[in-house]
Amino acid sequence: MRYLLLLCIVLCGNTVFAQSTMPNGTGGTGTTANQKDTTHNKSNTNKWKDEEAKISYERLNSAKKYYPDTTLHVFQRGRFTQPWYQDMGNLGSPVSNLLFTPEDRVGPSLGYHIFDVYRFNVDSLNFYNTTRPYSAFSYQLGSKLEQVASISHTQNIDPNWNFAVEYHKINSPGFYKTERNNHDNGSFATNYKSPDKHYTLYAAMVYNKEQHDENGGIVDATELINPVYTDRRTVDEAYQNDAYSLTRSAVSNVQRDFTLLLQHTYTWGKTDTTYNSDSTQVTSKLIPRFSITHKLELSSEKHTYNDLSPDSVRYTTLFTQSFINNGSGYYIPGTDSVYTQQKWFWIDNKVLLNGYIGKEGRQSTFSVGIGNRYDQFISIPVSNLIKDSLPKLYYATGSDRSSIISNYLTGEIKKEALHPGEWEYGANAKLFFSGQDAGNFLANAIIGKELKNNLGSFVAGFGQQLNSAPYSYTNYENIYTKRSFDFKPESVTSLYATLESPRIRLSGGVRNYVINDYIYINESELPAQYSNTFSITQAWIKKVFKVGNFFLDNELVYQQIPDNAPVNIPALMGRHQLSYEQALFHRRLKIATGVEVRYNTSYHPAGYDALLNKFFYQSTTPINNTPQAAVFLNFRIKRFRAFIMGDNLQEIFTRNTILYTGTPILNYNNTGSNITPLYAAPDALIRFGFTWVMIN
Repeated sequence: MRYLLLLCIVLCGNTVFAQSTMPNGTGGTGTTANQKDTTHNKSNTNKWKDEEAKISYERLNSAKKYYPDTTLHVFQRGRFTQPWYQDMGNLGSPVSNLLFTPEDRVGPSLGYHIFDVYRFNVDSLNFYNTTRPYSAFSYQLGSKLEQVASISHTQNIDPNWNFAVEYHKINSPGFYKTERNNHDNGSFATNYKSPDKHYTLYAAMVYNKEQHDENGGIVDATELINPVYTDRRTVDEAYQNDAYSLTRSAVSNVQRDFTLLLQHTYTWGKTDTTYNSDSTQVTSKLIPRFSITHKLELSSEKHTYNDLSPDSVRYTTLFTQSFINNGSGYYIPGTDSVYTQQKWFWIDNKVLLNGYIGKEGRQSTFSVGIGNRYDQFISIPVSNLIKDSLPKLYYATGSDRSSIISNYLTGEIKKEALHPGEWEYGANAKLFFSGQDAGNFLANAIIGKELKNNLGSFVAGFGQQLNSAPYSYTNYENIYTKRSFDFKPESVTSLYATLESPRIRLSGGVRNYVINDYIYINESELPAQYSNTFSITQAWIKKVFKVGNFFLDNELVYQQIPDNAPVNIPALMGRHQLSYEQALFHRRLKIATGVEVRYNTSYHPAGYDALLNKFFYQSTTPINNTPQAAVFLNFRIKRFRAFIMGDNLQEIFTRNTILYTGTPILNYNNTGSNITPLYAAPDALIRFGFTWVMIN
């Protein structure tokens, strides 16, 4: 509760925009409408008219306008696991996507992505424009002290200059032993356009920190249904160490990153200046013909693994080492711990020449440019054996450093559909022609149309990319070992089409991936490459039926899984929500209440390797889970939205819902038995949350 108290103090006198939601990866959440506010408070700048509050935002390199979402229909859904993500049974824990999605990367990368759903990404921030200062405060409280708090604020310094800040905090000790998650994520974004429209600036920075305590999974699944273990904190865990701590794990993974973005453009074109009736206001219009863009990105990322009470059986896949404590207690400083840290620092600098063709508001844009980037990877500590006169082996720590200078070409052609009935199309490409990853490329092309009369839109596209293996897949190093792996570039080709119609509440699509030389973590929990070519076809549909005030929201996904390919995904997934939605008390109170069920067919789930902080392919342990169920009540009064829900209700009837497997342990506790730990769902729980929007 200390986070709630702190944020309430900070928020005093401020306010915030509503939570924004974008269509999900299956194109199935529908569109949102601009929810205007009719407050009559005056703005804090005398340059603006006394008018109703308006807020919109754009994304980087797009002229499309989006508006904050104020709907109630799915307000209760967890923001970090939509639409088909699955965590490990505790909010803030590592997440994988059950809808197969290859990594979208080109060029050098570090390769840690299991916390991506919690992180701010500098290239996907919202750049706002407001007529009034907006602030928003969100808070969620769940069983076992689960807490999520966020605060955001945006306002225009003048009509052409806006800034926005946002901060998220997640703290979740979890139902089981030593699985605490503690995340901090913050962002700052600003955008400026000169009064004559010739100069445009976008700048942003983000900071992310994800801290995850590792418990290694449940060692005996029968304890989940044993009445003796009703309290989940008494269930035995693979990494539990009471001599170290009863609440914190001796094994942890921490990821931090900081990224800075600066993009500015100067445009030449035809300028037209108009005045209002009394000549007190000037409006400039610019029809662009040519522009120059400079984009600079700077980033630092660090991943740290720490085991303060190591057991030799945990590391048999990576190295052989006898530890003094062997997992029995706190470490002996300098001699009995496992510590691995990988750092990535990069600077990307590019210049683009842009041209414009067509009429105002319906122009096509084409760009060509060249970029240079510097990447540096560091591993610490490294193994360095020294013998003294006894003789006795000592480990001296150091670092392994590698630097890469790369150059690339980039180009794009694009026309956005900004009005109903318009076609949109686009194509972009990026090719590295020098450096370690020379030959890596990505290319994408789309075509679509915004249909009239709110009938919807459709999009078809093609993508192809050739990527080198990330650094963390090619290098593992600490004072006990150095493991190196070499891979050919991975090829991913995709073809897709989507259709969305808000008018008939229907959306759907198909996608096909063709993958060659797939890079992954194998069943031995080592980086590997699958040399055969395989294909995955996906199809999804979302349909909402409405009868009076009742809504039946249905989503289905089918994935055609290839034989022998090293992927862990279910063939069929579904989610259904039946809700009653009504405006009460002269429309001052709006409610949405109902039940929701989510399920998937039986399959072999991915394994989780805490040592590498990655999911790995496994084919020995199948699961067949009971559908996940929830009941909820969402309501809104003016700019205050809240929900209360009973989540994970299937655990009332069955208490052994398995989500993932862990790292197999040989000769567990010297019993001669080999075990495969499991990660299970939490008990049924209550969640309450709200978002409060304030306008100055």
